[in-house]
Amino acid sequence: MLPKKYRDIKRNLIIKRSIAGLGLFTKESIERGGFVIEYKGSILTEKEANLKGGKYLFETSKNRFIDGSSRKNIARYINHSCLPNCEIDIKRGRIYIFTKRKIKSGEELFYDYDKEYFNELIKPFGCQCLKCKIK
Repeated sequence: MLPKKYRDIKRNLIIKRSIAGLGLFTKESIERGGFVIEYKGSILTEKEANLKGGKYLFETSKNRFIDGSSRKNIARYINHSCLPNCEIDIKRGRIYIFTKRKIKSGEELFYDYDKEYFNELIKPFGCQCLKCKIK
């Protein structure tokens, strides 16, 4: 269950075209350090996660993964960036996304997918984030 202090926060978010396909955008300003959304999905063991595979598996501990592939999990549309405006916080096996800085209405939300994911699934095809596209 979402911690009490975040339960009443319902962000006005929208999925739309992005530089990297589909992305998650905010339709409101969000303060620095503000709660954005929880990454949700089925809980899998490491063995189940390895059998399933896919892009939306999020490791929360050594033998626990969240399968965020359901389209109901709109947090799955947050793309990677090498200069992210959001960050992940894992608490008690749950994944929460917070802003790293103030976010303006209309901005796309990004977080850093971390080294292992980046090296396996992004680097071979070229990073699509704005920082890397400008280089």
